[in-house]
Amino acid sequence: MYDRILVPMALDHGVSETTLKAAATLCNPGGQITALHVYEAVHSSVTAYLDEDTVREGFDKARQLLAAKTAGLDNVTAEIVKGRSYRAIIDYAEQHGVDCIVVGSHKPGLSDFFLGSTAARVVRHAPCAVHVCRTA
Repeated sequence: MYDRILVPMALDHGVSETTLKAAATLCNPGGQITALHVYEAVHSSVTAYLDEDTVREGFDKARQLLAAKTAGLDNVTAEIVKGRSYRAIIDYAEQHGVDCIVVGSHKPGLSDFFLGSTAARVVRHAPCAVHVCRTA
């Protein structure tokens, strides 16, 4: 169905196995799946209390965890970028000609109707098809 699929992965949400399986099902033979983790920049008020080594260690740990979650998966390339989650996902999809984004989402609560979750923002602003995988 799709040749270039983007799977945004929040490494602490536990939905990556489901979204990667969905992406593999949606991917054409010879297609490419990119597992993307957006490393959120530390808030400016917090940076006064952290040194550069601590921030770098956090980034390196996220890179290692992403690599571990995607190790041994066919046609999956792991990428990590810095930025704000939904905006970085949209920018990456636009810059890399992504055909479909497979994103995980929790069931919305009251706060999501006022604030909007990352998945909801991706659905509203994506330049391509979006497949949402719900978690319990």
